[in-house]
Amino acid sequence: MALWRDGAILHTSRHEAGEEYSSWLLPAVDEVLKKGGCKRADVEAYGVASGPGSFTGVRVGLSTVKAWGEVYGKPIVAVSRLEVMALEASGGANYVAAFGNAQREQVFGAVYRRHGAGLEILGEEMVIAPGRFVQRAAELAVGEGIAWVSSDADCILNVEEWRAREKLNERIETVSCFLAPKIASITANRVAEGRFTDALALDANYVRRSDAEIFWKGGAAHGR
Repeated sequence: MALWRDGAILHTSRHEAGEEYSSWLLPAVDEVLKKGGCKRADVEAYGVASGPGSFTGVRVGLSTVKAWGEVYGKPIVAVSRLEVMALEASGGANYVAAFGNAQREQVFGAVYRRHGAGLEILGEEMVIAPGRFVQRAAELAVGEGIAWVSSDADCILNVEEWRAREKLNERIETVSCFLAPKIASITANRVAEGRFTDALALDANYVRRSDAEIFWKGGAAHGR
């Protein structure tokens, strides 16, 4: 998480792997706010990753922000993890392909076209085989160069389809998986522009169905 004020990050806290996220979150929030000299009621807006990603992580983050939004009546900005990564991409390519590890030999991915200082998503976010994502990005870029960006570059580096992009001298730019500071910056800008939602409208974008849903529907299809 990150605490932002007056155009700068004041304090951050990073969740470590292996620590239960739901039990870590609230104490970490209070600690960051304490270091910034403020309380929960002082926060003027909330930014949150809306997915894609871990079902548990996304759900806990959104549920917490939704509760605070209802209690304090403050605006909420939901930000795609893929868009945050895409905004980090450097280079002059008009198209940006952002992806992350979705496990099960798949990636979460999205392709964007640069639009002024921002990005326009082409199609939708997807969960897809790595090689097919490379192909799909090339199709959406209609023959132009692509800036590739990820926090999990290894997901694609070894697939055959990537060889064609390497021949075009394209490389994958690796960015940190710690996205909170960038989400805070995006949130501040969008609130200033009036681009936000509220607790009632806040929703997740998991892209892929949960295991529970997959197993339940699979069982229902077989009469179980």
